[in-house]
Amino acid sequence: MSNKQQETPQEEGADGTDDTPRLSRVTSQAQEVKSSEGPKEAKEPKPESILPTESITKVPKLSSKSRTHEEELELKRARREAQRQASRKQRPARGPLGRWWRKVQASPDKVSLGMAIVALGVVYGDIGTSPLYTLQTFVAGQGGIQNVDRTAVLGMLSLVFWSITLITTVKYVLVAMRIDNKGEGGIFALYTLVRKYGRWLAIPAMLGGAAFLADSVLTPAVSISSAVEGLRTIPVLAPVFKETPNLTMMITLVIIVVLFAVQSRGTERIGRVFGTVVMVWFAFLAIIGLYSIQGDWSIFAALNPIYGIEFLFSPHNPVGLAIMGTVFLSTTGAEALYSDMGHVGRGNIYATWPLINIALVFNYFGQGAWILRNTNNPALRGATDMNPFFQMMPTTVRYPAVILSVTAGVIASQALITGAFTMVSEATGLNWMPHLQVRYPARTRGQLYIPTINWVLCAATLAVLLIFKDSEHISAAYGLALTITMITTTILLMVYIWHAHKRISAVVFAIVFLAIQTLFFLASMAKFLHGGWFTMLLTAAILFIMYTWKEGTKVERSQRRHMTPKECLPALEMLHNDFRIPYFADNLVYLTSDTEMRRLDTDIFFSIFADHPKRARAWWAVSVQTTDAPFTRDYSVENFGTSYLFRVRIRLGFKVDQNVATYLHQIMHELIDGGELPKQTSTYPKVDEDPQIGTITYVLIHKALMPESKITTRGAISLKVKYAIRHMAGNPVKWFGLAPYNPLVEVQPLFVTTRSVPRLKRVALPKPRKGKGAKAKKSGVKQVEQQVGRKVEQTEHKLAQAEQKVQQDTSKASVAVKAAVRKSETGGSKPAKG
Repeated sequence: MSNKQQETPQEEGADGTDDTPRLSRVTSQAQEVKSSEGPKEAKEPKPESILPTESITKVPKLSSKSRTHEEELELKRARREAQRQASRKQRPARGPLGRWWRKVQASPDKVSLGMAIVALGVVYGDIGTSPLYTLQTFVAGQGGIQNVDRTAVLGMLSLVFWSITLITTVKYVLVAMRIDNKGEGGIFALYTLVRKYGRWLAIPAMLGGAAFLADSVLTPAVSISSAVEGLRTIPVLAPVFKETPNLTMMITLVIIVVLFAVQSRGTERIGRVFGTVVMVWFAFLAIIGLYSIQGDWSIFAALNPIYGIEFLFSPHNPVGLAIMGTVFLSTTGAEALYSDMGHVGRGNIYATWPLINIALVFNYFGQGAWILRNTNNPALRGATDMNPFFQMMPTTVRYPAVILSVTAGVIASQALITGAFTMVSEATGLNWMPHLQVRYPARTRGQLYIPTINWVLCAATLAVLLIFKDSEHISAAYGLALTITMITTTILLMVYIWHAHKRISAVVFAIVFLAIQTLFFLASMAKFLHGGWFTMLLTAAILFIMYTWKEGTKVERSQRRHMTPKECLPALEMLHNDFRIPYFADNLVYLTSDTEMRRLDTDIFFSIFADHPKRARAWWAVSVQTTDAPFTRDYSVENFGTSYLFRVRIRLGFKVDQNVATYLHQIMHELIDGGELPKQTSTYPKVDEDPQIGTITYVLIHKALMPESKITTRGAISLKVKYAIRHMAGNPVKWFGLAPYNPLVEVQPLFVTTRSVPRLKRVALPKPRKGKGAKAKKSGVKQVEQQVGRKVEQTEHKLAQAEQKVQQDTSKASVAVKAAVRKSETGGSKPAKG
């Protein structure tokens, strides 16, 4: 970013502090206009300003500095990092391993200890809580521990191990995470890479994204409630929970509210706190699993996939293929690895996943070994709430285990919340969701926070908890939507691999993973009537929002029109110089999302001339773009060769406050100093205390569909739903800090083709009645009408006879002409015979 900027005393803060850094000017190809070419009224003497000499208000002002304190710290950090990298390059690599490590650190797969800890806290929370309920659900489905034999345990552990290996390790870690969009993962980032191969790919992308967001609502409810319910297993607290059955739900409500309240601090800070806890949690899982195995390594025979396949189709499996619905619980959270890749970096997931995988395997196999040892335990026969995870521990260890499980449930919720923020941000970029206010509380763009989505998720999660009451009923709906996300992700990955000229690999990939995940989906459909309907209803609602917003945006953009300078400037110049019309404002500023810089949007043109023409000293069309760099501040201007029409594009980094009003003052000052904008002087006091800039009025234009619009029913519904969503989601007035300036919000018709409207028929008013005279007059009128009617009929009859006679004469003349022509062609002689 350029630091060479013009400095004026009026733009410095009142106390000399760094209030708001200045924008840097990006020179456009616009023609420079001399100040002497300004309007005639600018030459007239102006009264001196009567603004107070001392500062009264504390509105934001511009500083002569170009960087904030935060930017200075970030710049120093970047310099230190660059120095470290330079020193590493200067040191010779020791051996092949050293050269490999240096290559890794110079690639997108680089690893850092700090972000690896963040990855533990942000990414693995959901999959880390799976051991809490997976084998518990399995034992309950078999009818109790007394009905579980060695074949069933080995078969279940084999299915769990190979599901984690194939779905999480192979599909997501080894395949999906290699396919990223500028470091970002998730189904929407994947769609942006493959959408050029077919429009139909938007359907699985939307469906998968909607299902993921629906699952993000259920995950906090089921994870935290199931963990809090573990407090009932502590003997000291058991009487309290027995007397107050709703106590677990109330504790869960408080934890959920606190969890969503701290999201504004950023996932980086949360991840560092959670990461340390997750390290302890997975170490605890591994140690407890190894303790429960107790040297009986024969349990690892389940690594053979034959045991899983045989058990799946064995008569000893009472639930049949529905067992895959239970197996799927061990893979929940796998999608979070891909969607949260942009938050923590691919290399940090690569570095931590092997340790996580080993800890999970040890814990699952430890629970399986405990089940085999206690199959014939009479104390556990008929137990309905038996959980192998807690039962395999010594009694004294269960106390910290419950505390850790509650914390792990919170972390599991965090993984889905951060994934939901990423999903919504990417959907906004695809114009599948409304543009919402996004905050970036950390250094990287992946660390984002969306206030609206955060509190919508919070409200929906609390509603789920109040409806279903406990984890047993919530788990009936859990996981069904996530199977849809996995299937749609597989479809998009297959398309990407196919078009990467690896068609055999694409076919094998699709067959293997679609078969497994379709089996998961069919097994999970058994939960539909027991709560799965709620997940599917949420998925359908989110999908409806995405589809209607996409279709509505498509209709709007297809009708957007622009005017060239030759088309719009004559009228604007005439209005600008029409002194009979008083000024609407000194500066009329239109905020627009249009990125066209060389032409003018017709919406702005007709807004200027709508109703009473809005005459101004200068009209402005301003658009704001957010860049991927954190601290970008620059702008470009196109003046169309005039001193009254300006097209401005402001580019701000994602960490920069979008204070458009303050930055616009800087732009106007610099244009006045450069002679492009005539001088403006404010006579009367203003809140902004800037006497060199005239009054500014901001305008936002919303579109509305006319009743006569020629549009399909689907398009009309999409537009109506889009406008309703936009009304609830808010508008740029708040994002750009314009609410104190009372901006105007105008509604203009959407310029779609309209149907022709039939003409009206004029009907004469009936004359007033006045007794018998009126009746007599009415009868006389009827007689006159009858006479006129008879005369018209006679005239029409005569005209018909005359027309018939003319036709007869014409036919006779035609016959005569034809005979004459034939005679002239034969020369008047008869044709020869033979």
